[in-house]
Amino acid sequence: MRGARSGNWTAVNGNASLLLANWIRALHRFRLSFIVELISELDPNSSCCPKLTVCALFFTLKTIFSECKSWGKQVELELRSAFLIDQICQTYNALFQIECDISVKGPEILKHKMGSKNTPTNRRRSPLSIIIVFGLCCFFYLLGTWQKSGFGKGDSIAMDITKKTECEDDFATLDFNPHHSIPIPDASKPKAKMFKPCDVKYTDYTPCHEQDQAMKFTRENMVYRERHCPPQEEKLKCLIPAPKGYSTPFPWPKGRDYVHYANVPFKHLTVEKANQHWVEFQGNVFKFPGGGTMFPQGADAYIDELASVIPIADGSVRTALDTGCGVASWGAYLMKRNVLAMSFAPRDNHEAQVQFALERGVPAIIGVLGSISLPFPSRAFDMAQCSRCLIPWGENDGMYLMEVDRVLRPGGFWILSGPPINWKTYYQTWKRSKEDLKAEQRKIEKLAESLCWEKKYEKGDIAIWRKKVNGESCQMKPVNMCKSSDDDNVWYKKMETCKTPYPKVKSANEVAGGELKKFPARLQAVPPRVSKGLIPEVSVESYQEDSKLWKTYVGTYKRTNRLIGTSRYRNIMDMNAGLGGFAAALDSNKLWVMNVVPTVAPNTLGAIYERGLIGIYHDWCEGFSTYPRTYDLIHGNGLFSLYENKCDLEDILLEMDRILRPEGSVILRDEVDVLTKVMKITAGMRWDVKLLDHEDGPFVPKKIFVAYKQYWVGTKGNNTSSD
Repeated sequence: MRGARSGNWTAVNGNASLLLANWIRALHRFRLSFIVELISELDPNSSCCPKLTVCALFFTLKTIFSECKSWGKQVELELRSAFLIDQICQTYNALFQIECDISVKGPEILKHKMGSKNTPTNRRRSPLSIIIVFGLCCFFYLLGTWQKSGFGKGDSIAMDITKKTECEDDFATLDFNPHHSIPIPDASKPKAKMFKPCDVKYTDYTPCHEQDQAMKFTRENMVYRERHCPPQEEKLKCLIPAPKGYSTPFPWPKGRDYVHYANVPFKHLTVEKANQHWVEFQGNVFKFPGGGTMFPQGADAYIDELASVIPIADGSVRTALDTGCGVASWGAYLMKRNVLAMSFAPRDNHEAQVQFALERGVPAIIGVLGSISLPFPSRAFDMAQCSRCLIPWGENDGMYLMEVDRVLRPGGFWILSGPPINWKTYYQTWKRSKEDLKAEQRKIEKLAESLCWEKKYEKGDIAIWRKKVNGESCQMKPVNMCKSSDDDNVWYKKMETCKTPYPKVKSANEVAGGELKKFPARLQAVPPRVSKGLIPEVSVESYQEDSKLWKTYVGTYKRTNRLIGTSRYRNIMDMNAGLGGFAAALDSNKLWVMNVVPTVAPNTLGAIYERGLIGIYHDWCEGFSTYPRTYDLIHGNGLFSLYENKCDLEDILLEMDRILRPEGSVILRDEVDVLTKVMKITAGMRWDVKLLDHEDGPFVPKKIFVAYKQYWVGTKGNNTSSD
């Protein structure tokens, strides 16, 4: 107690919480449990309580030490100590007008302990009483200083008491065991498992889209280009290396137009698409002029033509889908118009097209319209396009167009540029007959009409349809309506040849599913799925509270890592997005967030899209549909608690390492026991990690895990280099 007493005034300014914990232990030792109860009522975050507590406990312990030899006077000591605390509290309130929890809760505890029914809780003190009590405080402080000088007996008495044998029985009842599992180094235990680098042949490994695995499946309906993940025993248990010479991508917007050759060392597209201006090779970089097969004059000119029909400029259109995206120049140039495009293309002979898109800083995934549903909710996109995507829209009884209809919002637009549009001009170039192309376009237009789409524009190479805002305005009723009760239950679900029904409306002018505000007001507005009560256990109030909470959390992240919100972190992923609060709080034209809703979590992805954000369904027991090194920052809230008993946490962390760029960052928010397991695994993954307290203090069982991936590249022979 000597050190605690001599340093108490220093503790007022910096370590009140630690000092308080030490004194509580001492109070337990002296059996003054009621004082411990009193202390527990204090708010440690209050500006006054730590000061008041230090003062009160200092003089309480002085009283205890002066009377410690008379254990028979235990009750008297408790009453005298309690009275002294009460007096000091009221003195501080009177002199400094400090409002503190103890001034209210303290007398209630004293009343209970002392058995008094007439304890005055708000009695006003006279000036004389205040002066007397203040004088007593000064007296005891001077007395304590005198004892500290070595002339008093307080220190020797305290030391004697700690050595008294009759106190040993009290220690048996004390519990000093930890109540959470912060790891403590133990030389007797084995060290963390060290993960070796994979062979350099796995530099661009995509576990669920590997060519060797794909060739085992049928080519019908592009099944072989869909997801085919390896079984557990075939999963890689190593770290995917970066290619030699790997560099941090160029910051946006320069990154839109330039990519380091060393990062994606594939020149195939520069030759195959040379006359279409997809990509050019210049020295040690690739340049993306913004061209495309159907917009040789550039993506900007193409989007300008679309904007003459579609209200892109006023915020009505925010989310877009690019089917068969190439290198995603359409999505790249939409971003400066405040439109977020989700692009997808298969991993095929157009080598690394999705990898180029992500390296440029454009949202994209490996995917295909095949036999299973797209991993997006119904009514997600304001606009969708096919720019010479070569998808057979008229085949399979229109199944692919019906899938686009499912994910297209009521009132949304679909753009088709390429075959068979403008077939009169291109039939010879496409090496197809006029009759064949004419019949194909007629079939598409008939399908569009049956889906309740209205043709708005056809000129040159472009045709545009608009989906009606509700089913009441449809002139032609579709033959086959889908009967599923959950249109968003699409993970590995077979695509159906049926139209997804509109949500019911009360009037002919009402937008089915709810009308959305224009962006950016849409970001913070209550999504219709929430306001209509379509998401279980999510109310308008809880949604608004969630949004406020994430603004606080993101503020903490930015103080922890000052690169967040800058152009350094462009591609960001939220592995368990909830209602999209993290992405909404981060909102900036310097970045975008892939909001992932796990298939085992509540289905909130529809609400995320209604906020004007983008995302995808995914099961984290499997590999994600992307290339290695495609995200700068990965965030996960409660992810490992969610998957703790569902699959191996080691596999999830190795997948995170695969898709995280060298020198990228990870932020996890979870229970401390789960994060302890995570830290044990990441100790062997070339990550620099640290654990931070929750915003509400160190006693909250949730913690914040922060990690930085070290820079290293692969070389032949499984060696690695950090150069």
